[in-house]
Amino acid sequence: MGCDGPDELVLVGHDRLHDLPGEFRVVRCRGCGLIRTDPRPTLDDIGFYYPADYRPYLTTRVDPGTPSPIPEERRGWLRRMVGRVLRPVSNEVPPLPPGRLLELGCGSGAFLHRMAQRGWTVEGIEPSPEAGTAARALGYPVHIGPLETAPDPAAPYDLIVGWMVLEHLHEPIAALQKLGRWSAEGAWLVASVPDAGAWEFKLFGDAWYALHLPGHLFHYTPRSLASVLARAGWRLERVFWHDNPNNLLLSARYRFLERGWTRAAGLMQEMADCKRLPRTRMLLGKLLGRLHHSGRITVWARRAP
Repeated sequence: MGCDGPDELVLVGHDRLHDLPGEFRVVRCRGCGLIRTDPRPTLDDIGFYYPADYRPYLTTRVDPGTPSPIPEERRGWLRRMVGRVLRPVSNEVPPLPPGRLLELGCGSGAFLHRMAQRGWTVEGIEPSPEAGTAARALGYPVHIGPLETAPDPAAPYDLIVGWMVLEHLHEPIAALQKLGRWSAEGAWLVASVPDAGAWEFKLFGDAWYALHLPGHLFHYTPRSLASVLARAGWRLERVFWHDNPNNLLLSARYRFLERGWTRAAGLMQEMADCKRLPRTRMLLGKLLGRLHHSGRITVWARRAP
């Protein structure tokens, strides 16, 4: 997937998220700088590392009876201002009129549900049968399976989104090319990924929370992601660093657990969950975001003409 240059070993790690067996190498191409897990689990094997309690499946569940969110134009000016300051960057999309939307890795359907309430015609792709079935139960068309096996859509999409998805794709250039063929002229791609260019990756190494071995098959920096997008026919337009300190907090938790410091590890988890020191967490996130070292980015790209 890289430029066929020689590789150098970055680290060897294991699954810390679910403590599943296996040891995995992470290498960097000396030619283009793309970092990847090598060897990668196959499409047939990768499902083992995504159990039913995988966090994104649980956090995207929606009660079908959930009322529609209040439209922004009906909120008071103060609520609008506060909402814009606190809104997670990972959910930011270009200011487009409602059209056709595809979400990659839609989980149990929370984002599809929110965008449908805003007038979008939504569809999803989700590899997990349990999560995909939950999204379907909300009434949305969802292909249950990997992107590689998804059929062509009935009509092109105006917006394609993937929240922490591109790093999970086995062949990202081929996948992004496929998405380009499915896109309308001038369509947007919005994707968030961990940022392997952040200092915390160098600091924590195999304990970096966003490493997520072996589920994360590629580990992008803004530069290497821009290169992959360009090779697949997408032009990078903007990069946003998230105001979110959780990579740092949860990486520290891993290290504290290794040392047996359970109380410190518990504090890191509670801060990440906003149960302790929420203002400290918010200020830390703002600082990391402004320094471009929060370890999480969202990119906007457009289909190249």
